[in-house]
Formats: sequence, structure tokens, C-alpha cells
Amino acid sequence: MKRNFNYLRHAHLFYLFIVVLAVAAGCRDRPQPIAKTEAEKALSTFEIAPGFKIELLAAEPLLGDPVDMEIDEYGRLYVVEMFGYPLDKRGTGQVKLLTDSDGDGKMDKSTVFADGFVLPNSVMRWKNGVLVTDAPYVLYLEDSDGDGKAEIRDTLLTGFALSNPQHNLNSPVLGVDNWIYLAHEGAVSTDTYAKEFGDPGDDIYFPGHPKSPRLGRNADGRSVRFRPDQLELEETATSTQFGQSFDAWGHHFLVRNSEHILQEVLAATYLSRNPNLLISDASEIVSDHGNAAEVFPITQNPEHQLLTDVGAITSACGITSYLGGAFPPPYDGNITFVAEPVSNLVHVDQLKDDGATFIASRFEPHKEFLASTDFRFRPVNMYVGPDGALYVVDFYRQIIEHPEWMGEEVVKSGELYNDSDKGRIYRITATGAKPADWTKGLKLGNDTNEQLVEKLASPNAWWRQNAQRLLVDRASKQAVPALNKMAINTSAPLGRLHALWTLEGIGELKPELIQQALKDSVAGIRENAIKLAELHLTASPDLVKALLPLQTDINAKVRFQLLCTLGSIKTPQAAEARHKLLFKDISDKWVQFAALSASSSQTAPLLKDVIDHFQKDVPAYASLIERLTTMVGASGEPGPIHQLIQKASQAGPEDQRYWQAPILEGLAEGMKTKKQSTSVFGMEENKLIQVFFDHPSSQVRKAALGLLKVIGIRNEHQAKLAIERAVKIAGDSKQADDKRAESIDFIALRNATPHAALLKKLIDPHEELSIQLAALRTLSSIPDTTVCAYVLQQWTVLTPEIRDAAIGTFLVDHNPARNVLLLDALESGKIQATSLSWGQKVGLMNQRDVKLRDRSRAILTKNIDKEVNKAYQRAMDLKGDVINGKAIYEQSCALCHQLRGKMGVTLGPDLATIHNWSPDAIMSNILAPNLSISSGFDLWEVELKNGETAQGIIAAETPAAITIRNVGSVEKTINRNGIKSLKALNMSIMPTGLEKQIDLQQMADLLAFLKQNK
Repeated sequence: MKRNFNYLRHAHLFYLFIVVLAVAAGCRDRPQPIAKTEAEKALSTFEIAPGFKIELLAAEPLLGDPVDMEIDEYGRLYVVEMFGYPLDKRGTGQVKLLTDSDGDGKMDKSTVFADGFVLPNSVMRWKNGVLVTDAPYVLYLEDSDGDGKAEIRDTLLTGFALSNPQHNLNSPVLGVDNWIYLAHEGAVSTDTYAKEFGDPGDDIYFPGHPKSPRLGRNADGRSVRFRPDQLELEETATSTQFGQSFDAWGHHFLVRNSEHILQEVLAATYLSRNPNLLISDASEIVSDHGNAAEVFPITQNPEHQLLTDVGAITSACGITSYLGGAFPPPYDGNITFVAEPVSNLVHVDQLKDDGATFIASRFEPHKEFLASTDFRFRPVNMYVGPDGALYVVDFYRQIIEHPEWMGEEVVKSGELYNDSDKGRIYRITATGAKPADWTKGLKLGNDTNEQLVEKLASPNAWWRQNAQRLLVDRASKQAVPALNKMAINTSAPLGRLHALWTLEGIGELKPELIQQALKDSVAGIRENAIKLAELHLTASPDLVKALLPLQTDINAKVRFQLLCTLGSIKTPQAAEARHKLLFKDISDKWVQFAALSASSSQTAPLLKDVIDHFQKDVPAYASLIERLTTMVGASGEPGPIHQLIQKASQAGPEDQRYWQAPILEGLAEGMKTKKQSTSVFGMEENKLIQVFFDHPSSQVRKAALGLLKVIGIRNEHQAKLAIERAVKIAGDSKQADDKRAESIDFIALRNATPHAALLKKLIDPHEELSIQLAALRTLSSIPDTTVCAYVLQQWTVLTPEIRDAAIGTFLVDHNPARNVLLLDALESGKIQATSLSWGQKVGLMNQRDVKLRDRSRAILTKNIDKEVNKAYQRAMDLKGDVINGKAIYEQSCALCHQLRGKMGVTLGPDLATIHNWSPDAIMSNILAPNLSISSGFDLWEVELKNGETAQGIIAAETPAAITIRNVGSVEKTINRNGIKSLKALNMSIMPTGLEKQIDLQQMADLLAFLKQNK
């Protein structure tokens, strides 16, 4: 029976199999729906600017953790995968080759081109292979036998720091000038992971070439440029974090975390000419919407760590100038994109000329170019392809921040590497653009020299740059006639530009061609022609004469580049031209820097000229004097310093006060850099003390004090008399407020402890604000905790502007005892966390003392939202109606708040950025406003000497009065002399009990309205 049963069972299964086959055969000719992959579904999470579309080029399982890409001249796509981020150094990084086997414009096959990398982050096509950055190395990889795998692996450069992965060298870019630029900055070691990432770097050099150039340890924290064939290696003038880009004319743009677009303005070669010219940074933040600019994410349930400044740019990277020539207006101009992975978006700016630099502006005030509701969307890099599309590299991770700056519980949760098997590359094009066709293969690498020269005039920089690279690699003399023709006759300005630099790259650029380019009708060509002339001045001195007529050029960037170049030419004609260029554009600080970079020998005569022609209504004259005298101070030469102090101390007409102050300010700044014996300036002590007490100009008095702080007062008897005089003035209410405040600052030249009682007395709301702040500063100069104890004692009577400075007294460097007092106050509720700025909170949570750091994080990240919102948690699950929510806002919130200056009354804080908060955080602030009072919006009670009282927020402070504002924007201005007492009530002016006015659905509607970023 058993055998028969088995037979029947198998027969039944066989019958079912035949039926399935029959059904399948019947359906074979009918199209079947294909289930969308997780990556394809992600397309529905995006909002993109009008006129554009986004599509998927590649996704998991073909790739994971992508951080960079490169398309070569044959249409091969290289992708770098950094699986090890953030802490894994086992060598899991890879470079993959992705291919499109069926020609549908999407990648469907991947092969490992090379592996075994630690934390690889960038790739660039070079020669017959690619460059890969993997600190401490710049590697060259080549597939020599055509099997899709790299058999050749050579180290081109070594010595870079292997520090925090967010700060390692990256992003090699081939500039139009034929140099390879490496994005780089100083090593950012971590305290928690110092063993793994504490490498400070070494000398940077070409291994195997002992006579080649070497740079100092980790290139002094600056970016690097090199030419491997010529064994040339140089530091640039500044640094960038992850990413760099050049515009069409070679202007260099950088990015550093919260600084989403900077320009390197002065090149290192110009800065090195004058060691006394003190410039802390050769780059300029060109954004007109600020550092840590506000962004407008649409993310649902965002993943933010404790040191993330929500709603602001904090992780800007992958900056990319769009040079593809295929985007619609207004995106067809000079624009840059930057990735912001923490906020799950791509930001765009439009660049406009602004003298030597640019101004970067938003396209739309409250919307990003690309944003996703998916918190795992982590754009980290971008690339402009041969089709003119913008390719966005999506790291796609749950967590993107480094564990050094997050809570310990997150590190221990095991979530650091969630989604490390995923990653996407998206293609963004104009709405009507055709599918990608480069995936079927390109033939640029097989083009003749003449065909490559034609590509130099392409509207898409991908073709121009790769054609130039290939021509320079070939270095064929046969290409010279076509290049000369392109440089002279083409109607495409960018074709002329690339032809000139290609000729330079193969050593065939003639001076006659440079002279012709100096007269070009396009400013960008003239600007680059000056750079090219600079390279040939020694061999072709006649080019100097050809440069001089450009001093009257109509374009500011041409004049600026000429000024930079003329700084290396030591002729009377060049000096005269520099002088004219400086005074034509004197209000541009970079023009001043360029002029001053020429030589320190020009300082004295130029300073005299500026003083003789001083214009008090043009601030640039004062700033130029300060920069000139800073150079004198930095030189450390006593003679010139003595003369300038005497000049700045002379009594004379009122107009001279305007240039005396910047002389002293510049000397103070410059002398900080020199260790100079105070005895050298003994005579100046008396003079400066006299100026401080007797000069009629407050600016000159303050400048004299600034210089005294640098050189000190050597004579103790003289110091004692001066301090006594300052104390007397500080305590005399009949003296002018500015003289009293200055005298209080003067007391800090010596130990202020004996005068602590006076200083405490002066921190009083009856006193003018500047006097209170000066007293607070000087009291803080006492190295113990005196100032902090007093601040805590007086906290309830300190007005908002004093409170901000008062918090700073707890946060001075190397004083953990003050930190402890602040943490105690925060923990007890004496001081609210909202009284600290975001930077102050980050400083506390990221200090070196591990115990204090952990305690700070515990206090400042305490989550009260869920407890406060307990009764309203169900509102979070309801679908909110934005229109109804607006009505509720107008009824219940607009009495005190506005949204971006509209729709309400300016009593409480503007709710412009509240859309970045989590729904829990918004709801807790609605239901329990006293738990988190925004700084400057707490309720105060004022008792007047006439017996009256008033309550409200302090809306404004002046030397003579304060203004109290109450519900309905009713304001009352109160004379300080009439105040008997002033006390903070530690209450929000926002009333409690709103939960009694709105139900769960109304709360859901209100949250929906507040969460939208329109």
C-alpha cells in the first residue's frame, strides 16, 4: 500500500507540473508585469526642479556604497565603492566597471576592476587607466590585457594622512592648465578612534624618485596639484574637504562641510612672494545665503545624529560646476551643484561676477533642486557625462555621520553599516532629453588628432576635457596646425581656450599666439592668456610689454589676474600699472591682497600714498592701511614700527583720526606673529597709554589698547598708575559711556581680581550694554570661576544680549571647572539648553575630556518629546490636512508667530525653519512651551521705581532704554534709569493649554501645515 500511495502522490505532482507548463505556455505571448525593484521605487520619493526628470542608471546588486564615478573615452563606467566607511580598515574597498549589455541606457552588469582598497573615495581617468585616491596613496591602475581587471597597480604619490574618512584626500581633477588637482585638508584625527585614524601623515612625494620634489607633512593641510609625467608637485593656496570643481574658465571652487561653495582666489605662487603678507585663507565664501545656509529637505522621519544642525547645510560635498551644455534656462548659465547627504538633497546656486570673485545665489528661495522623502538617500558626489546629464552618486545609507560625532548608543546599536549593500546612480536631464546612448560605447579614444581638436569646441566640457587630455597624452606634432587654427579662428571661445592650453601642454605654444589671445574679445580668454604669458616671461620678455595695455581692461577678473601676474615683474612700468590697478578696484579686498603680494619693498611708499589720498568715506582706504601696517608689524623691524606708532599718536586735524586707528590695528595684528622683546618698545608704552586716555577718537583709543595688549606694559609702576586711572573712570557714571567701557577693558591688562567687586556692580541692567559687556569680559579674564559663579547668581536679571556673552564665559578653552558649572546649571534647570547657541552645544558635546563630553551629550540630548506628547501620540498616525492646518495656525498661532515674516505677529520666534523639526519636537513645543524656550523669547517682569510693573519679552535694548513687547505686538519703551528691578520668569510668553483648544485631528492638520516648507 505504501508503494501505491507514493505512486499516486508522484502522479498527482506530475499532473500539476503539466498543468503549470500549459498555463505558462498560454501566457507566454502576453506581456507580464515586472515587479519594480526597491531602487526603482525610490524614484517616486524625489522632488526635482521643473523642467527636469530623474531616472535610474545603476543600483544594487550591481554596486554598493558608491562614492565616485568616471566615464572614459570608450564609454566605460568606473565606480568607486567605499564599503569600509566609517571604521572598517580591512581593505573591502573596490573599483567596479559597470556595463549596459542590452543598450537600454541602464547598467545591468558589473565586474570588479580592482579591490583591496582601505577607504577609496575617488577615481579619475588618466593615461590608459585610472587614478584612485586611497589615503595615504594616489594609485594608478591599468588593465593591460583587456580582461576588465587591473593588472598594473602603481603608487604615484604617498604620505597623505589616513585620518577621519570624511577628511582624507580625494577628488582628483584634471584642470584646463594640465595639472591634476587633489582635494585635501589637514588631518582630522578623532579622540575616540585615534588608534585607527590618528595618522598625521608624512612628507608627500613620488616614491621611487628620490630627487623629485617633496612637500611637508601632509602638505601642511593644503590641497595639492601634481604632474606625474614631469614629476612636478606643489601645494595650492588653500584646502577643500570632499570635492572640488572648476568652471569653464578655470576658476576653482571648493567645499567644506557647512561652507557649501568657496572660491580659491589667490594662487599659492602669488602668496609665496611676500612672507609678511598675512592672509589666513586664500579662499572666499561666495554664497549670498550664508555659511551653514538654510536648506529645505522634504525627508520623512529624518535620521539625525546629536551634532547635526537640523535644517542647515552641515555636510556639503561633491561640488560640481555644470558644464554639460544640455540644461534648459536658467540652468544653462554658470551654475554649481552641491550634495547635502545629511538632509537628503542636492542644492544648486547660480554664479554671478563680483569683481575678482563671484556671488552664488539660490534659484528658488525655499526649495532645493533635488530632494527625497527617503532618509537613506545620501547624495555624495556628482558627475557631468558625455550626454550632458548630471549623474548623482547616492551612497544610500541609514547613517552617514561619523561615529565620533554621534551618541554612543547609536554606535553600539549595530546600525552603522545598515544598507552598505546598497547604492544608486541617478541620471538627471531636461524633461525631453533622450535616453543615454554613451552606455553603448564611445569612440573618442579612437579619434584622429584632427577629430580630437574639433571636440575642443564642444558645448559639453566632458568632450573638451577628454579631447585635451588625449591630445596632451599623444603630444603629436601633427596636431599643432589644427590646434593653432582652433586657437585663432574658431568662433567657439571655449575651443580657443582649450586649444591654447593644449598647445601649452605639448610644449608648442608660441609667444605670438599668446599676444593675440591677450587681445581676444572674450574676457575669459584674455584672463587665461595672462596666465599663459606668465609661464613664458623668462623666455619671451616681450610679453611684458604686451601685458601692460590690459591695465585698462573693462573686465574686473582680467584686471585682477594682470595684477597677480605683474607682482613678479620688477620694472617701473609694472609697478606703475600695479598702482593704477589697485586704486581702480581698491574696494575689492582681493585686489588689495594681490597688490600687496608683490613685494614688501613697496610697503612704505604705498602707505604714504594711501594716507596722502585718504578718503574717509571709502572704507577700503582704512582696510588697505591696516593691511600695509600689518605687514610692517609682521616684519618685526623696530624702526618702521616706532615711526608708525609716533605717526598714529600725533594730535592733529579730525580727518587724520580715520587713518590713525587702522595704523595701530594693523601693527597689533602683525606683531602678534613676532616674538619681540617688550624692551624694544619701552618708549611706546607711555605714548600708547597717553593716546588711550587722552585721544578724542574712540577708534584710536581702542586701537591703542589693542596694541598695548600685544606689547604689554613693562614698567610696573606705570602700569599701576594707569590701572588706577582706568578704575576711576570705569566707576564714574558722569564719564562718557564709551570711555568707561574702554577703561573696563584696560583693567584686563593686569590681574583684575582686586577689581572684581566693581566689575560685578557694573553688570547691571541700569548700566549701558557696552559697559556691562566690557565688565563681563574683564571679569572673565580672571582665570578661576569667579565670573561663572556671578553669572549663575545673577542669571535671572541678565538681559538677553548679556546672557549670550555670559554663556561664553563658561566655555573658555582649558577651563573644565567652568564647563562643570554650566553643566550643573543645565542639569538643574537654572539655565535652559535653548540659551546656548548651536555652536556652543557642539563645543560642549565634542570636548576632549571624555567624562565631560559624555555628560554634555546626555544632558543636551535628553528626549522629553515622547513624555510630553503622550496624550497626543495618536495624532502622529493621522493624515493631516494642510489647508485645515493653515486655518488652525491663523487662529491659534498667528497671534504670536510669523512664517518667514508673513502670516502673523512678530512676538515669538519666526517659525521659518520649524519644517525641519521632527513632528514629536514640534508637538512638544506646542503642548509644553515652557520646556524649551527659544533664546530671547522668555518672559520678563520689570518693576519700575514709580511702583508700576510690566511683563513681556525684551524686544530691543539701547544704551538708554529697553523695549518690552507683549501680546498683540504692544510695545513699551522703558528708561533704564526708571527700572527698579528686572527679572526673567523662566516662562515662555506662549500660553499653555493649547491642547484644550484643538483635538487630535486638528493637531495632525497643524503639524502637516507646519511641516511643509512652502
